[in-house]
Amino acid sequence: MDNRLYDYSPIIERPRLEFPGGARVAFWVGLNIEHYELDKPATSLSAGTQNLIPDPLNYGWRDYSPRVGVWRTMDLLDKFGVKASVLLNSDVCNYYPQIIEEGNKRNWVWLAHGKNNSRLQANMSLDEERKYLTEVIDTIKASTGRQPNGWLGPALSETLNTPQILEELGLSYTCDWCSDDQPFFLNTPQRKMISIPYSIELNDIPLFVYKSMTGNAFYQLLKDHFDVLYAEGAKTGRVMCIALHPFVTGVPFRHKYLEMALDYITSHSKVWVTTSDELANWYIETQTR
Repeated sequence: MDNRLYDYSPIIERPRLEFPGGARVAFWVGLNIEHYELDKPATSLSAGTQNLIPDPLNYGWRDYSPRVGVWRTMDLLDKFGVKASVLLNSDVCNYYPQIIEEGNKRNWVWLAHGKNNSRLQANMSLDEERKYLTEVIDTIKASTGRQPNGWLGPALSETLNTPQILEELGLSYTCDWCSDDQPFFLNTPQRKMISIPYSIELNDIPLFVYKSMTGNAFYQLLKDHFDVLYAEGAKTGRVMCIALHPFVTGVPFRHKYLEMALDYITSHSKVWVTTSDELANWYIETQTR
C-alpha cells in the first residue's frame, strides 16, 4: 500500500522555516504520563515475568512514575522554565488527579495519549475507534478543563482512520509520524491536521531500556543531536523533541544527565523553548500547504 496519509516533501525544496524571534531550533519536551493495567503485559524491564499476574517487577518499575518520578521531573522542568507537553492517558485523570492539579498550576499542555498504555486502538473498526477516541478526549477535557489539541497513540499506534477521526473531534495535530525535523500537513478530509515532530530515538525507553545506554552517553547524544540541528537551523528552522517517561529518566541516577542536557540546550540563544501546542498553532497560522 502506498502512503497516502501525507505527501513526500524533500526538505531541500521547502521554503525557509523562520521561527519566532529568529530561533534556529524549536525545542519541546514530550512527557509521557501513563497508566498501566495490573493484569496485562506492557513495557517491561524484564521479559521473564511480564506475563505473570500480578507482575510486581515490571508493574512496580512503571508505577514509580506517578508515585515519584513525575514529581522529580516536574521540579527539573520548573528549574529551566520548560513547560511540559504531556502525552496523557485519560485513565491518569481518574487514578492520579494530583498530577493534573499540579500540571494545571504550571499551565502544562495536555495531549491525548489513549485510555492507558495497556490498550492499543490498532485494528479497531471506524465506529469502535471513534467511540474510543471520543471517550478519551472527553475525559481529558473534563479533568483538565481544556480540549486537547494533539495526539500521540500508545506505542505510537494508529489505524488508517485515526487522523480523520481526530480532525472530526477538533484536534489539530498528531505526533505519531516521526519522519521529519519540521511539521507538515496530513492529507485529512478537512486538510487541517498536521504532524509535529516527536521522537522514537531521542526517547528514554529505547535508549536506556532497550539499548542499555549510560547516563553520560545519553547526555552526549542529546548534545550532539542539538548541535547538528542548531547548525542546520541557521538555514531553515528545525524541531527537537525529547520524549521522556518518569519511570526511566525520573530515576535519580539518570535524572542528573537529563538536567545537564536541559541546561546545555536552554543556555543557547535562538532556541524557542516551546510546547507542542504552541508550535502547532504557529505552524497552522503561518504556513500553507
